[in-house]
Amino acid sequence: MPRGDKSAYTDKQKRKAEHIEESYESRGVSDEEAERRAWATVNKESGGGKKSGSGRGHSESHASSKKGGRIGGKASASRSASERSASAKKAAATRKRNEHRAHH
Repeated sequence: MPRGDKSAYTDKQKRKAEHIEESYESRGVSDEEAERRAWATVNKESGGGKKSGSGRGHSESHASSKKGGRIGGKASASRSASERSASAKKAAATRKRNEHRAHH
């Protein structure tokens, strides 16, 4: 499996990464960087891809999420409304683009 293949992740993890990525973008982080950080965060919280089998699960640590919520949009606060809405539109377009992959 090539690096960067996300097929080993659960839908929940993929959704989570998507949300994290959007929140980074809304805080003014570049697309690529946002995606990298999003997956890094998912890995950190849930310990990587799907793990099946009873007794293997670990509870997820939400330390990063808690922190993110507190930090909030420093960058977005300093950006104009039109820049923010452009970012939101882009996020919506990304969601739309990725939709065909998500529902299977």
